[in-house]
Amino acid sequence: MNKKQQPIIVGLDIGTTKVVAIAGRKNEFGKLEILSFGRADSEGVNHGVVINIEQCVHSVEIAMKRCLEFNPSLVISEVYVGIAGKHIKSMQAQGSRVRSNVDNEISKEDIDQLLRDQYRTYLPTGDQIIDIIAQDYTVDNIPNIIDPVGMSGVKIGANFHVITGDSTAIRNIKRCVDRSNLKPCDLVLQPLASAAAVVNDEDMEAGVCIVDIGGGTTDMAVFCDGILKHTAVIPYAGVNITNDIISGLRVLKSQAEQMKVQFGTALVGEANRNSYITIPGLRGLPAKEVSVVNLANIIQARMEEILEYVMFHIRQMGLEHRLNGGIILTGGGARLKHITQLTEYVTGLGARIGYPNEHLAAGHIEALMSPMYATCIGLILRGYHDFESGRTEFTGDSANFLNVDGTIAEPVAEVELEAAPEASEDTDDELSSNKWDKFKKRQETMKELFDRLRGKFMELFEDIDDKELE
Repeated sequence: MNKKQQPIIVGLDIGTTKVVAIAGRKNEFGKLEILSFGRADSEGVNHGVVINIEQCVHSVEIAMKRCLEFNPSLVISEVYVGIAGKHIKSMQAQGSRVRSNVDNEISKEDIDQLLRDQYRTYLPTGDQIIDIIAQDYTVDNIPNIIDPVGMSGVKIGANFHVITGDSTAIRNIKRCVDRSNLKPCDLVLQPLASAAAVVNDEDMEAGVCIVDIGGGTTDMAVFCDGILKHTAVIPYAGVNITNDIISGLRVLKSQAEQMKVQFGTALVGEANRNSYITIPGLRGLPAKEVSVVNLANIIQARMEEILEYVMFHIRQMGLEHRLNGGIILTGGGARLKHITQLTEYVTGLGARIGYPNEHLAAGHIEALMSPMYATCIGLILRGYHDFESGRTEFTGDSANFLNVDGTIAEPVAEVELEAAPEASEDTDDELSSNKWDKFKKRQETMKELFDRLRGKFMELFEDIDDKELE
């Protein structure tokens, strides 16, 4: 792979309330540049599980169509897909392997074989492994090794975090992607994708809990000492809050959603006790008034329940006193007013909103900094991690490539890319001058492309109610 090439990777987040597709690539500084974006209302998905394939496929196709409309030069055939749902489970496992040739140092192949051995772990009937993540290694009698490659030893072992899910639910997700004429490169647990977008190395070392409050599920991932310690999926989220408002205040779903977004707060003490919301009557019935305090009571009760589940998982792992980085909130539910204050009150830990701007290049679209897009941006980063580690190859017609100057490049197997001209003593001659003219023209072309995309992005987000909680 030429160093001046970077693949364009697409993340596809199939949620309960929205389907989002984002295409991006890394620039020469290692930052992520967003090249295209598509979003659609999600149908056929309930609490992260596909319940109607036809409707889900339709939502995915709309999101991908809008993504391609913003950048027609892209050819998208491979995507990284986020997965969640109440069927997701995790467990700890240990494995070891005795090396046959102890004279050689431990290689990456030895580690990969140890990881592959874990896919033979016993699972309950109907479950399937989604991901296996190594936490730490042992070499002979030396424990707590982060990277054993290059060491000498007879026996290598490791502690693994194994993420599993219902095989039928996983097949349905894959089937929806396949029927949308896309190939899933990998399925990634949504809280791990969100963590990739909002967490840095210092957070992981200090100890943090990522809480992704989505539309159908609340996903969490706990990191401590730089190691993934625990993952969980809580089957309560934004949809449950909306349903509580519907039953508690006897309003329509659209009214409940609008009330939650526009007037809702996660803390009753912050609600204005003298404020009332006027709800239009149906079919000639008189309008009704709803107290903002009553609305806040309903929202706070459900959010407290969700956060208590989060603390249950943290205490179960014995990590409540080791999360010095506190709790990082992402997802559409993280946009609730005073959500950080309620989180600190219920958990006793510090809390902040996780915005996915940690890895984005300068000049990115401000609207994409919403915590609801953390998962999709994290999927792109996961794709780059696989690409840079050699786990995934993007070749042939199945990928687009970009030069670091921004121009679309042919796959390296077919065309050798032209490098940027280097300065030399003969830069004044006609040939060198032509090269520099072409190079500058490429840069200007990319600038025009991003300016055009920026305008289209802003038109998109003018049409989308940015107050809608996903």
